[in-house]
Amino acid sequence: MDNIDSPLRLIRSYVKREGRFTPAQRKAIESFWSVYGLELDGGLLDFQRDFKNFSKIVLEIGFGNGETLFEMATQAPKDLFIGVEVYRSGVGRLLKKAFEQQLKNLRVFNADALDVLAQCIPEHSLDRVQIFFPDPWRKKRHHKRRLIKKDFLLLLSRKLKRGGILHIATDWENYAEQIRALLEQMSEFHELTDSKEAMLRPRTKFEKRGEKLGHSIHDFVFAKS
Repeated sequence: MDNIDSPLRLIRSYVKREGRFTPAQRKAIESFWSVYGLELDGGLLDFQRDFKNFSKIVLEIGFGNGETLFEMATQAPKDLFIGVEVYRSGVGRLLKKAFEQQLKNLRVFNADALDVLAQCIPEHSLDRVQIFFPDPWRKKRHHKRRLIKKDFLLLLSRKLKRGGILHIATDWENYAEQIRALLEQMSEFHELTDSKEAMLRPRTKFEKRGEKLGHSIHDFVFAKS
């Protein structure tokens, strides 16, 4: 198991508030978890053994209601998409849509991303990690809860293959400034200024909401050096 610094483990980037968890979402998890679900206690995934027929391995952290993950998995059936989300409502919604479309290239963790990375993702195994519109924790006293920190980026760099892509998007200006400053000072990553990755990202409800509020959308596409 990877050694994660205690500040990362002690300060979570989310507050576990379930919100509205509908009977349909609950039923979807009960019915389809055996098809799409992955468990922390399953240990390290063996991509070569269990998912050898897929061209790329893509990990999305914090997929929310799953709209982006579902659309990208639908458009790229030869790639395996693994989603990580702590809220069961989003997991249930995604599983229902995935089963209706009979997606074969989707797997889901209902767990904390740090635990998934530490316990289940082998080093140098991921082709892409995507984190779209993570909680900006707007108040300054809450910035310590932000997911994107140096230690977290170092952890991601260990999980990515050489040349693997890290794609982060946010509509919160000072979070964008923080993310860019962190990535630019790290030798583990270099920016892909002419990358088409940002154009492949479907627009999310968070993005549309931010645009209505006049927020600029910031996409960061970096590769592991």
